[in-house]
Amino acid sequence: MSYTSYFENALIAGRKTSAAPAVINQVLEDLAAATIAQTRYLLQENIKDLDRMDPTDPKYDRLKLTESRLQDIASDILAIAKLESPLGEVLLDKILPNGLQISKVRVPLGVAGVIYEARPNVTFDVFSLCFKTGNICVLKGGSDADFSNRAIMSVIHQVLAKHNIDVNAATLLPVEREATEALLNAIGYIDVLIPRGSQSLINYVRNNSKVPVIETGAGIVHTYFDETGDLEKGADIIFNAKTRRVSVCNALDCLIIHSSRLNDLPNIAERLLEKQVELFADTNAYDALDGHYPANLLNKAEPEHFGTEFLSLKLAVKTVDNLAEALDHIAQYGSKHSEAIISEDGENITTFLNNVDAAAVYANASTAFTDGAQFGLGAEIGISTQKLHARGPMGLDELTSYKWIVKGSGQTRNP
Repeated sequence: MSYTSYFENALIAGRKTSAAPAVINQVLEDLAAATIAQTRYLLQENIKDLDRMDPTDPKYDRLKLTESRLQDIASDILAIAKLESPLGEVLLDKILPNGLQISKVRVPLGVAGVIYEARPNVTFDVFSLCFKTGNICVLKGGSDADFSNRAIMSVIHQVLAKHNIDVNAATLLPVEREATEALLNAIGYIDVLIPRGSQSLINYVRNNSKVPVIETGAGIVHTYFDETGDLEKGADIIFNAKTRRVSVCNALDCLIIHSSRLNDLPNIAERLLEKQVELFADTNAYDALDGHYPANLLNKAEPEHFGTEFLSLKLAVKTVDNLAEALDHIAQYGSKHSEAIISEDGENITTFLNNVDAAAVYANASTAFTDGAQFGLGAEIGISTQKLHARGPMGLDELTSYKWIVKGSGQTRNP
């Protein structure tokens, strides 16, 4: 099967879809309203996907839509509509000695391709952010969420058609694997490709794409409980970071604890027991927890437990003797996503924040806040863990590039 027509139609839509800001915002407001109005239909289609997945699969929670989650999605869409568009922002404006006026102005990236797994909310997020910034989106969802994604795209197309906007401004490719291969090779059609999902998906896209890629990496997240960490504050932060929603990329995977605070570890773990979190502890942490934590939930850590994104109610525990060891552990096993320190020592906090190489670093706060909406971006198209172009939650600004506009009055260049 040829997928060229999908890409050509998206490219054509990009040339003729140039809605005024007021129209763009009205489309997004109408989409938010349609999402609420079509809740029953969207949930019915989502159930078809859920029925095909094992509820114990870590992806099940990501796949699941609820009335509350749809309301949150609609709220995010409205938030995007209310944000100021970055398009046309003048980043630099100057007049050269020869009289040329040079401006550096924000413009859309163009056609953005997004490959994602069992996350139907991504369909809403990507369209809303791309449409707000004048970009066209070509989406390739996973088979696990196909009923959900197609239902969502049908609602998006209804709203676009209502405003006489080419529905190819948002394209959902067929579910088969061959569509992924076509997207990876869509040179001349796709300007940037953004994978969202597991580390294996991200690695596959990075290694096989002929189209420029922005990596939105998996989250292997650590929190370091320093020797001066406040116990009550720290226990709350660790509990929230681990259990608020285990299937998301900002969830805690490894607790690093200073050896002088091992006596406090049972108190920290007591909160985790509320959610039946299974622990994989190194020797020192295991000894501190033995007899204080249920044996069926306490395991001795193996090397593979460090550097693992669990996406479930599982947590590794690592003991260190100083901040330097904690930093070394994070450097070795982290994925440059989100890292945190719990400490009352200002110098240690500063050292941690300055030295940890991650898209988001925290002091005395839960890593659960690494999220576009929480950062005031409305939503996110992904959380970039690379350093070129974008890093961290990618909102409206990160979906733009710039071009140079040069105005003259007859200047020519001499040798």
